[in-house]
This record gives sequence, structure tokens and C-alpha cells, in this order.
Amino acid sequence: MDLRPLDETVTVAPQIDPADMARLAQGGVTTIICNRPDAEVPAHLQAAAMQKAAEEAGIAFVYNPVTMPRLSTQTVDEQADAIDGADGKVLAYCAAGTRSAILWALAMAGRMPTDDILRATAQVGYALDGLREQIDALARDG
Repeated sequence: MDLRPLDETVTVAPQIDPADMARLAQGGVTTIICNRPDAEVPAHLQAAAMQKAAEEAGIAFVYNPVTMPRLSTQTVDEQADAIDGADGKVLAYCAAGTRSAILWALAMAGRMPTDDILRATAQVGYALDGLREQIDALARDG
């Protein structure tokens, strides 16, 4: 697994496997957020299979699929709610981790300084400087 921590609570990753769930639970992950639509993956990696494996390992599972043309404030709010509702560490994943990092960055708008958000994503390989205006706007609109 390619785990990329963004802060003390949230880590993002490229696609994970059902077999990873026990190890994630042992590492303190209590919530997994799937940001990858089922249409992108084979049946054994679709949300239902991932949810079953997560729940068998004692991990809550949230399905919040996103494609970049359909990114919305509702999707960002759902991501923020899932993070806020977690009682431990959160792992969000998609194909490469980029969508999950973008959702985290937008969800953190107004909670953290924009520079800190962009620094956190860049440090784990996601250069999201192009989101600065959107993060700042979300922070202003609160």
C-alpha cells in the first residue's frame, strides 16, 4: 500500500485491496472513504466488496465517489462529514489518491491556512497549487 498522510488523522492512497483491511485496522484506521466510482474498477474492488472487507475488519466505510467533472460542494461536504464523523484515523482512496487529496484540501478550506493545505498535499506528491483560488473562496464563504 502506498499510504500518504496529509495530517494527523487523514491519509490518502491509490487504490487499495480488500486484503489490506486487517492491516489498516491494525494501523489504527477506523474509517475508509472510497472516492472511486464503481465504473472504474473490476467487481472485486467495487464499493460493496470493499465495504464488506472493511466492516469485517471493524472499519467504517463511506462511499463518496467523484469524477472531476462532477466535483461539487456536496461531494466536498460529504468528505468533510466523513472525516469529522470518524473516531480515529481516516484513509481516503481513489485511483491514484489525487481526487482524495483534492477533496481533503477543499474540505480543509477555512480550517487550515491555504499554504498549509497545499504544503501537506505537495509533501506527499500531490501538487495542487491550481486549487488555491477555490480553497481561498471556500474559506471566505465559510
